[in-house]
Amino acid sequence: MLDRITSISEIRDLIGEVKYTQDTKCIDHIDDHCRAWIERSPFLILSTYSQSGQIDVAPKGDPQGAWKVLDENTIAIPDRPGNNRADTFQNILDNPRAGLLFMVPNRREVVRVSGGASLTRAPALLETMTVNGKTPSLAIIVHVEEAMFHCGKAVVRSNLWSPERWGPVDGLPTYGEALVDHGKLSIAVGELDEGLQEHEATTLY
Repeated sequence: MLDRITSISEIRDLIGEVKYTQDTKCIDHIDDHCRAWIERSPFLILSTYSQSGQIDVAPKGDPQGAWKVLDENTIAIPDRPGNNRADTFQNILDNPRAGLLFMVPNRREVVRVSGGASLTRAPALLETMTVNGKTPSLAIIVHVEEAMFHCGKAVVRSNLWSPERWGPVDGLPTYGEALVDHGKLSIAVGELDEGLQEHEATTLY
């Protein structure tokens, strides 16, 4: 049986106390350092959760400058064409909370943001998010309550920005193979993979 941990005191016995720099790093707004990082980030991870407590974690990618820091307490994230499941949107409607993790290539650290969340279709804002002539139909608004820089140990351990140390991808399933097997689909894997590649090439925006 697993030796289950049930209290924070047990955790502290194992990992020690909070380091002095970490106890004060969480702020309640987007300062100049966080703004610079967010505006240079082309990739973020967005976490929401459903009314039943089901957690959803979604990647978002766009050119630098796509995420808009509207003011020190507000960030806007454009929606781009995707799978149309709308899990994130439904979660925000049910539980208006979100967590964000912003990454910048070749930097080890990340910036974490959390707070309330809402959805908007304000034309003036959406126009500023136009890419390749395509304007998003809606955007996610995050009302910042916490923001912090997170150390780079995870990125260092993963060798994320060190391609010479990456492992091989041989033997991994293609996206089409996973979709066919998981969904018990009747379409041929090769046909689906070809369609998915065309979809990625023609419907990014």
